[in-house]
Amino acid sequence: MHGTPGTETPETTDPQTDVIVVGAGPTGLLLAGDLATAGLKVTVVERRPHGISNMTRAFAIHARTLELLDARDLADELVERGTPVTQLRMFGRLSLDVSGLRTRFPFVLITPQYEVERLLERRAVAAGVEFRYGTELRALRQDGHTVTADVTGGTDGDGVLRARYLVGADGHRSAVRRELGLPFPGRSVIRSIVLADVRLTERPGDVITADGPGDTFAMIAPFGDGWYRVMGWDSNHQVPDSAPLDLDEVRDIVRRSLGSDHGMHDARWLSRFHSDERQVPAYRTGRAFLAGDAAHVHSPAGGQGLNTGLQDAANLSWKLASVLRGTAPDPEALLDSYHTERHPVGAMVLRSSGGLVRLAMAHTPLQRAVRSLAVGMLTSVRPAAAKATGMISGVGITYGAPRGAHPLTGRRAPDLALTEGRLYELLRGGRFVLVAPPGAAPQGPHTPVPGQVIRASWASGARRGTLLVRPDGYIAWATD
Repeated sequence: MHGTPGTETPETTDPQTDVIVVGAGPTGLLLAGDLATAGLKVTVVERRPHGISNMTRAFAIHARTLELLDARDLADELVERGTPVTQLRMFGRLSLDVSGLRTRFPFVLITPQYEVERLLERRAVAAGVEFRYGTELRALRQDGHTVTADVTGGTDGDGVLRARYLVGADGHRSAVRRELGLPFPGRSVIRSIVLADVRLTERPGDVITADGPGDTFAMIAPFGDGWYRVMGWDSNHQVPDSAPLDLDEVRDIVRRSLGSDHGMHDARWLSRFHSDERQVPAYRTGRAFLAGDAAHVHSPAGGQGLNTGLQDAANLSWKLASVLRGTAPDPEALLDSYHTERHPVGAMVLRSSGGLVRLAMAHTPLQRAVRSLAVGMLTSVRPAAAKATGMISGVGITYGAPRGAHPLTGRRAPDLALTEGRLYELLRGGRFVLVAPPGAAPQGPHTPVPGQVIRASWASGARRGTLLVRPDGYIAWATD
């Protein structure tokens, strides 16, 4: 996976920074904040001028992402500013209820993306991340020791940045992916999606409602402050993203899909876009990595895009930190495991979100029969519904484990009650957490370098097993 780049000229100048992160969206901000909190020097390159837009497409934060934000002491503040929603109503009779998830956050949090960015940027700045706004990546090259980025713009003008590693978190038009020469195979799956943030005269309740007869589809989600996010699609009106959009068009789609436009008025934002399904074949090329939309894009169904990117960052950050601090016993294998673990998750999200959008667009008798069968299964077969909510929420995502490993290996660790406090509070140190019975000498396949692990004990004396929990909240190994 890591390979050796073929045309690079070795750089003679020492790296100026440990990691260059290209892109200051949520994925790049979480990654940069993690690395800087670990004591590393991080430079973020962002082509946009400084200032976070208050209008964004992403609005749903799922349970697993909230757990990762909890491990960074950000979740509670975000939840206070958002609206927790426990039910997703789709296709008339399907209602997915996430209130039974075994997590501290058994809901979908409706909050604008800019609120997530605000918290992550504040954390990154406090940790000492250097930001270069208004700066674009022009070229990228690497050798066995450094990555060199030619950049232009910003207050520093044209120049060269050198680092030990670089991460492209610069979105679906990624300059990093372009410079690495990586393909982005896939296709457009749905065109002319309309978005609006509006007020409603008739409140539909604090649920996410989505439905449509097949030729149209609409969804309404509450922000909780009197504003609602509306998404719609009309198969009979497929126009370019640049085509004008007014509130009357949105009203018409919602009315035909949901039976009422709920007195929609006072739009503060209107937008039209299309959605692709694409995934890069390799998340790592030498000393460069891709994360978030730079690595994968998919339909907005299920609201998994922002969440998948943040989970990419949480997986990669501790691995880069371990390698850069010299605490990884096998650095190349650890860095390769980022692709090994996260590429299948990206592929799964493409399949699940693509399946949802195809169900939404079903309009032929055969397609609607298939949708009815799928809805019936999710409604009446409890394991199927539990698996669906586990995948969408992220709490059901697992990473592969070696043959013969304990069944818990690679699984997400729940927020365990420990003598020293909650597990995710202990994870705020960015270190491994070794959980064992009080006074026991833990035995397991490996233990991290001393100083990189926090020892903890079960709050319940009845628990006898031992767990090593990774900094991203997944179980590295377990014993009974």
